[in-house]
Amino acid sequence: MSIPIKPRRIRFDYGPATGLETGERRHYVQDDLVMSHIVATLSAMFPEGEDFFVRSVRHYSDRITDPQLKKDVAGFIGQEVTHGREHRDLNDRLQEMGYPTHRVDQMVKRALSMYWKRLPKISSLAVTSALEHYTAALAETLLIDPRAQELLGTSEVRSVLLWHAIEESEHKAVAFDVYRAVGGTEKRRIWTMRWMTCSFLFGVTMHTLASLAGDKAARNPKRLLKSFAALRHSPFLTKEVRQRIRDYNRVGFHPNDNDNTELLRKWTQQLFGEQGELAHNLK
Repeated sequence: MSIPIKPRRIRFDYGPATGLETGERRHYVQDDLVMSHIVATLSAMFPEGEDFFVRSVRHYSDRITDPQLKKDVAGFIGQEVTHGREHRDLNDRLQEMGYPTHRVDQMVKRALSMYWKRLPKISSLAVTSALEHYTAALAETLLIDPRAQELLGTSEVRSVLLWHAIEESEHKAVAFDVYRAVGGTEKRRIWTMRWMTCSFLFGVTMHTLASLAGDKAARNPKRLLKSFAALRHSPFLTKEVRQRIRDYNRVGFHPNDNDNTELLRKWTQQLFGEQGELAHNLK
């Protein structure tokens, strides 16, 4: 049984009472210096990324004939639009805390605008499918691994990312299925993923380093080196996660090869059931 892809009408509170204080809680990922900047960087990249994903899929929506895929595309677009809105609100709060989210947002916007103007539209869709695989792999790691959940503590960032993770996992195959339905080739899909692996990792690394450069706490070499060393044990960088991302390069791969049905049922109930953690956020 497939999981329905439906946008949730949801809002989050980024005020000072939500665990995002600018003082001693500035490094909101369990006081981890580097991981706090990595998460802020990823959040800053999401809004323009989500807009690009929507444009890429919507461009081909009139060529989709399968009724179920049409419904999935509508759900995908609704979810991604909401993701962009909520991350923009979160990024405004992170900017106030000293993270350069607005600068990252503008740089990502310029890069993706160049992709859209210069690449064939089928390549933009291939880029979307590749990056959706990255986000789904990281999202499901967050939902599966208690260590990943523990990193985010109790701040509103945790709530946002858990909600985002569920919806990314729900629609992880949509861009892929659209790409395949409109005639995208395996060769283009795999080569695009290899290219985006280099581009995405380079972008995250450089934006994170620039963000750290503006943080006075990063001028403490002992704390900075300790935080970088801790990345070796990050639940998001395990051998299993890396292999799952590489699976995309296998001929015949499909995102649903990794069945997440039970995982989504569990978290949907935990977050959005009658007594769910985020039930009060739903509008």
